[in-house]
Amino acid sequence: MPLPYDLQPLRGERVTLDALRPDDFADLYAMQSDPEVCRYLLYAPRSREDVERVLERDAAATRLEKAGDYLQPAIRDERGAFLGTMYLELHSVEPDRTAEIGWILAPHAQGRGYGSEAAGLLLDLTFGELGLHRVCAELDPRNDASVRLCERLGMRHEGHFVEHMWLKGEWTDTGHYAILEREWSEQSERGRST
Repeated sequence: MPLPYDLQPLRGERVTLDALRPDDFADLYAMQSDPEVCRYLLYAPRSREDVERVLERDAAATRLEKAGDYLQPAIRDERGAFLGTMYLELHSVEPDRTAEIGWILAPHAQGRGYGSEAAGLLLDLTFGELGLHRVCAELDPRNDASVRLCERLGMRHEGHFVEHMWLKGEWTDTGHYAILEREWSEQSERGRST
């Protein structure tokens, strides 16, 4: 597994993933303070001060080396406009080589395929360059858009944990999805041959 890895811009047809920057603050705050965006997230809408701290912390998260390290790149459109963020955390290095992926899209970017393309870029990185074996996603199963994104990515629904955590004043379920390197490779090969 070729670690350490330092984040470099990942470019797709319509999106680029790159490090968060100080000038992302207004867009990040608008997204992370929006109750509808935060509805299914682990945190409540954030204050300006909270987002300032989060931006400073996550802008510095550009290196993967050991379990627990994470990347939180911005998703940008072809003009460089902020669309949301991706998330990739190493869960284990050798021998298991596993990670978790996640995403948050600003309301204006939802339902337009940006999440699928951005997640695909990150999965290409994890399985290709990084040589990971397995990537999972955990989400609130009421979040239909994220469930559909997992399915579009070819992730397998592996579990539904009922009343798994107490969150925002209620018991919430957790859905668990995953994909293996060989499954991603086979799917990518089929896509290239059609």
